[in-house]
Amino acid sequence: MSGAGPAGSEGDTTPRGPEGDTTPRGPVRPSGLLDVLNVASVVLDTEGRIVLWSPQAEELFGYSAPEALGRYAARIMVHERHLDLVVKLFADVMRTGRSWAGAFPIRRKDGGTRLVEFRNMRLLDDRGDVYALGLAVDRSTVRALERDVALSSRVIRQSPVGLAVLDAGLRYVSVNPALERMNGVPAEDHLGRAVREVLPQTIAAPLEASARRVLETGRPVVDQSATGRTPADPDEDHAWSVSLYRLEDAVGAVLGVAVSVVDVTEQYRAGVEAEAARRRLAAVADASARIGTTLELDRTARELAEVAVPGLADLASVDLLEAVVKGRRTTLGPAEPAVIRALAVQADGSPEALRAADPPGQVARYGPHRLVTECVRTGRPVLVARVTAADLPRIARSPEAAELLRRAGVHSYLAVPLIARGEVLGALDLKRTGNPLPFGDDDLLLARELAARAAVQIDNARWYQNARNAALTLQRSLLPRHPPVTGGLEVASRYQPAEATSEVGGDWFDVIELEDGKTALVVGDVMGSGIAAAASMGRLRTATNTLAALDLDPAFLLEHLDRTTAGLDQAIATCVYAVHDPHRRECRVANAGHLPPVRLRAGRPPELLDLPTGVPLGVGGVAFATTTVGLEPGDRLVFYTDGLVETRRHPLDERLDALLALLEGPDRPLEEVCDLLLRTLHEPENSDDVALLIARATPPS
Repeated sequence: MSGAGPAGSEGDTTPRGPEGDTTPRGPVRPSGLLDVLNVASVVLDTEGRIVLWSPQAEELFGYSAPEALGRYAARIMVHERHLDLVVKLFADVMRTGRSWAGAFPIRRKDGGTRLVEFRNMRLLDDRGDVYALGLAVDRSTVRALERDVALSSRVIRQSPVGLAVLDAGLRYVSVNPALERMNGVPAEDHLGRAVREVLPQTIAAPLEASARRVLETGRPVVDQSATGRTPADPDEDHAWSVSLYRLEDAVGAVLGVAVSVVDVTEQYRAGVEAEAARRRLAAVADASARIGTTLELDRTARELAEVAVPGLADLASVDLLEAVVKGRRTTLGPAEPAVIRALAVQADGSPEALRAADPPGQVARYGPHRLVTECVRTGRPVLVARVTAADLPRIARSPEAAELLRRAGVHSYLAVPLIARGEVLGALDLKRTGNPLPFGDDDLLLARELAARAAVQIDNARWYQNARNAALTLQRSLLPRHPPVTGGLEVASRYQPAEATSEVGGDWFDVIELEDGKTALVVGDVMGSGIAAAASMGRLRTATNTLAALDLDPAFLLEHLDRTTAGLDQAIATCVYAVHDPHRRECRVANAGHLPPVRLRAGRPPELLDLPTGVPLGVGGVAFATTTVGLEPGDRLVFYTDGLVETRRHPLDERLDALLALLEGPDRPLEEVCDLLLRTLHEPENSDDVALLIARATPPS
């Protein structure tokens, strides 16, 4: 064929059929194996003389063709000590026609020696002439190739890594046992088939796309992720790391694609679990920051519900046993209903489910067969992964509520107990409507963590609230109920307990009628808070009333109170004691470490009385002083505790100036002035009580 190059010329001359069909239809480009072996070819006549000498023979033996042709082959192709043996073997081949093979050391032209493998066979041409063909290969090259092949075969068969070879049409031509096990398909069922014919489409499609790019570009793909299910394990997802490399022979001809597959399912699952754990930790951290910001019971429950929705559930209810709310321990028998108070409800886009829940503050009886009753009775979570119509009556508070839950699409339910210090307080009740996934083990774990953390905060809030209510009840019971007019004074008072973030304090005031129309005015503040402070305040108020009846000088009365305070456990108090005498139109005032009262006089600006400050009661060892100030009819005195004016953000002098500014101006009703001062000066974040007493002097009767 004119113009046709030899089979070994540049370019692939393999004719192609349909895509993926590599059946030869003419000359094909050789593989590189012969080039790797570098086989030397020699033809001998019957006398053993060289008649043909290949270029590879020139390279192997060091003799050029002109130097070798016509010479006895044994003289230049083997070492002289093997000459007789080689001549005999050659004669046997020529006589019998049987080939022989062996390895002999040769001495090259340059004097070096090399071990060479020989193959000899007899040839016969068309004229009947006999020749001998000798093939020679450097033995180290053969052994290296044999080792490589043996090692590759052993590694491929024993490797835990799945290995496959795809041809240029991306069909399997080789699969190792590890990949058989991964795919769940025998090796023979792989061969000749495309990847998509062996593996599910979700796995095969991206793998084939990557293999095609590797085949076209030669750029390998390393650690491509793949997940899915194969016939080896059709019920569980697995994960693999896939790498693909283009295969080429020694002369650069493209053979196909090598694929290595590593099963990384354990690492994948560990990663999924780690991510789930990270989300749980993030949710718990969020809960730690958001739950328990105050000691208000209702707000703490609301914070728990807000954390649970929508991250964990579409509807969350926080319910407490009514006995727990009232401070009693309770246990439920198997046949007892649960009396539950709803504290908080939170929903995400589910109005029907929200209407089905108990409104906050409502108390309901749940029968012993209800799931929330089972939860609080046993102290164990109740999980209904897939809610059926038969489950709804055990979840809802009524048949109407069950219908609302059905319409809302509640399909999964979870209740976890709120347990603090070994006591079941109530339950966190969770439902899913919009989230299509059922509650699972991870959700249960997260719900229990949230409930455990929140339960401690709820328990703290309910005990604090009970203690605060008791202290407030005691505090109010100890404060006076004085008439609006006493002797020569018109009086108004207010007591403002501390905000819910702190306990009730020990602030008090008193208005005590004395002989001869005189009146004692008292404002004090016991340091500390809670029942102890309220109790100390009650004892000091009782002592003050007893001493006031003796008509003692204010300074002398404070000295007696100081000794009384020293007898109380760790009690320190500040106090202002004043005695108004309407006939003398004056007040005698003594101060024990308290803020000075304000005097308001017609036509003059309000003023803080200039009194010796003294030391708080309970310190001891320091005398008190009495100061006499004038108080004409119409003049007013304003007594107050530090909770009215002190804040963390403003200097005290600035706040006292604000007090004086509010008091300036025309005379107003005392009740109105009390409300104005509390409304304007007492800030919500202030964690202290306020006692306020205002007195206006009237003409003596």
